[in-house]
Amino acid sequence: MEDASTKRILEGSLAAGVARFGIPLALGMALQTTFNLVDAYMVAHLPADEVQGALGALGICDQIAALGTIVSFGISTATGSLMSRQRGAGDEDAIRETAWQSLLLVAALSVVFAIIGIVFAGPIVRDVIGAKGDVARFAVPYLRVVVGGSFSIFFLLQLTSMQRALGSAKTPVALLVAGNVLNVALAIVLMFGDGPAPAMFAWGPPIAHAIGVPPMGLMGAAWATIIARSVVLVPNIAVMIRRFAIVRPPPGRAAPDTRTLRTILDLAWPSSTQFVLRIAAMLLVNSLVARAYTTATDQTATTAIGLVFRLDTMALFVAMGWGSAAQTFVGQNIGAGHEERATNSGWVTAAYDVVTNVGLAAIFLLAGETILHVFDEDPAPVGIALDYLRNVAPSYVGLGIGVVLGNAMTGAGATRTTLWVDVAVIVGFQFPVCIVAVAVLHAGHLALFRCVAATNVVSAIAYAAVYARGNWRSACRASRP
Repeated sequence: MEDASTKRILEGSLAAGVARFGIPLALGMALQTTFNLVDAYMVAHLPADEVQGALGALGICDQIAALGTIVSFGISTATGSLMSRQRGAGDEDAIRETAWQSLLLVAALSVVFAIIGIVFAGPIVRDVIGAKGDVARFAVPYLRVVVGGSFSIFFLLQLTSMQRALGSAKTPVALLVAGNVLNVALAIVLMFGDGPAPAMFAWGPPIAHAIGVPPMGLMGAAWATIIARSVVLVPNIAVMIRRFAIVRPPPGRAAPDTRTLRTILDLAWPSSTQFVLRIAAMLLVNSLVARAYTTATDQTATTAIGLVFRLDTMALFVAMGWGSAAQTFVGQNIGAGHEERATNSGWVTAAYDVVTNVGLAAIFLLAGETILHVFDEDPAPVGIALDYLRNVAPSYVGLGIGVVLGNAMTGAGATRTTLWVDVAVIVGFQFPVCIVAVAVLHAGHLALFRCVAATNVVSAIAYAAVYARGNWRSACRASRP
């Protein structure tokens, strides 16, 4: 049965419908990153002998933990693509089967990453990334907790992606924001414990004292994240059961189903690989900075990258919010056989993201120094971070175009197409250009930052060209339920 949200997606004004659906998603993703910035602000107010190491560790660990999240998000993306097309086609039985089997996949992935985080955190931080000194000392235990508890974000992303695929934008965003509010509140109590805290967080120590919590520093932020995500899973599950009735398995179909799992994985592995490539590109930049521009006693450049990574993430997450809207609109319209409307949905959504990221870039360029000094008063890392923003922030527009159009094609089932575009851009362009600039030409950090900006521009050009040619629509027809 077609509900009001599905009717708007399939038949209403396209510009108005995309705005109505996409604005809550983009805003919710921006708010999620804003709460992450609050975490960084709290870390910046830890004892002076911890701040530099903790900020550097936070930047590294967030990127490493994002690898697991991105692998899981590939499953969520594949599930959303299938379910949106199944909703457009009106196949409710297929929706329930896809939802249940995808949850079994996420459970298995959670076990794998729990083992990776608990057992291999040390080698990953010290040997793979090359972190040194205090950065490595703080990063190892933090990584054990956030990757060991990956199940919380895996299931959260999966449940919210399913809701968006079925036409619900506001509820999953509201629950994500609620989880982040809880995360911040818990972090204040756990990080500062019953010790001193910044004036705006002065309410935290009395609570910590009452329940006997000592100052936990950066580890308090890690545990707060896992606890908050786990708590907010409960209302997400309730919404899926009561509104959509699809979290429980179909009668007699609780066991893994090979055919359905293969269908999901066939779409998921290109998406997961693609997202891993994007995070690997960020890790490459961090690794090059750590190896070329830091020493055992001076991790200023790594700290700077940790600062701007949060701002980069906001641009990326906003684009992913708009991209989720594009995926839903393209997927449901393809499922309903509205191919031209599906194609136009991608262009309209990309235009909205351009406007949004122009605004973000302007804010970061005009107020970047003020924003960065909130998290670190040391002029040395802030200076390097400003160099990064001046070179990279204008290219956020290109980053967003690539992300949105990639999501649009993914919504139609063309995950292999988007994977090959990213392989060409990242492996064929960014990796060699960055490595040659730093390792062969021994260029300074400005050259590396310009390579990052150039990659975003190349990505936009590549995705726009592929999307405009329209060959990806053959995948739409082949995968139409």
